Amino acid sequence: MKLSIISINYNNAEGLRKTLASVSGQASVLLEHVIIDGASTDSSAEIIREYAESASYPVKWVSEKDEGIYNAMNKGIRMAEGEYIQILNSGDCLADADVTARMLDAIEREGHPDILYGNMLRVDENGSVVGKSGEVEYSLRQFYSSTLNHDCAYIKRSLFGEYGLYDEDLKIVSDWKWYLQVIGLGRVKPVYVDVDVTLFDCSGISERNLELRNTERRRVLEEVLPAAVLADYDAHAFEIEQVNRLRKHHLYKLVWFVERVFFKLEKWGILKK
Repeated sequence: MKLSIISINYNNAEGLRKTLASVSGQASVLLEHVIIDGASTDSSAEIIREYAESASYPVKWVSEKDEGIYNAMNKGIRMAEGEYIQILNSGDCLADADVTARMLDAIEREGHPDILYGNMLRVDENGSVVGKSGEVEYSLRQFYSSTLNHDCAYIKRSLFGEYGLYDEDLKIVSDWKWYLQVIGLGRVKPVYVDVDVTLFDCSGISERNLELRNTERRRVLEEVLPAAVLADYDAHAFEIEQVNRLRKHHLYKLVWFVERVFFKLEKWGILKK
């Protein structure tokens, strides 16, 4: 079994060095590295060339103009030959030297699931961990408002042939759309392992990114979900999230008890709705 790590880069030589170093530092595993550079004008191409010449595993790479990040990611998927694909873009790093070996061992142990994923650690510009993703709920509700981070996921390459590549008309949420259609609609059930897989540099996230993300997500929801289903989620999603947040606190039992009391009083006609 071979893993194809795909890295997308554009004019990010410093981040690219970190990414390549984290891959080259992995314990001995069967992998290939596919690097798609968008015709960078900095030193990225030379860095990739030197890396490809010294790597102990196959490195495929191109440096040419593309039509955006998802066009580049699709290009990398088409070039990949591994049974599984991991997207690790420039600036993001593998969390430890043995993480790839541990994830590939987990794939064997879990019977080669369609998607295996672990944890993503979010780091700031100083390299400090400021957050950590974990196991996600396997449901449409989860993917209505959230996602599964692609950099800590190992995806069977054959799934892209079965369900299609990333939508290149979207600028920022095409990976979320793919997960919504493949996992959220119940076609594939991912498997979680408690392994810290990647370090994600979140210092570049801006308010503009968030605004564009929300705009594109709404467009996708209206495209993918039946109108009645979307209207139902719009009406109740906040309350569902609120209950899920309350469940994490000890006061939830008290809130549940009070709600049951009011429900009974209404049922008996003592209170009016």
